Amino acid sequence: MGFTDEQLREAETRADTLNDPHEQLRLALQQAEGYRTFLSSLTGLLTAVFVLKGQENLSKLPHGPRWAVIFLLIIGFLALIAASWASVLAVHGRPGEQIYAEPTRLLRYEKQRTRRVWRLVEAARWLALIGVLGVAAAVIVTWVTPGT
Repeated sequence: MGFTDEQLREAETRADTLNDPHEQLRLALQQAEGYRTFLSSLTGLLTAVFVLKGQENLSKLPHGPRWAVIFLLIIGFLALIAASWASVLAVHGRPGEQIYAEPTRLLRYEKQRTRRVWRLVEAARWLALIGVLGVAAAVIVTWVTPGT
């Protein structure tokens, strides 16, 4: 498949734009905003599922499964809280963070901030996965363990 000279020039212009530190930071923040929204929805959904579909009273569970559910819920919700916090930091940064007006320092800041946003988003993704698995496992334990 061949490309015209005009298509190649336009692709080169887009590639140059995507390599711009300001554009990379904008895209990273946009993705982080999406993860933050996703995590909020996910946490609400999981809470509703556990409350509506889990056993109403954990004290009716045998000793071992009850503590397993409690442990899984603690791990799951702490991971979801940490994931939400990481996504908020990715989107908004730390309060009082100084942004420099000098061009070289600004470009350096944009590159560093982009890397930091990607790292925080990646951490939020893994923490969200751990949180979902923890809460889901707790719900499953309440479903399959007969109450006394």
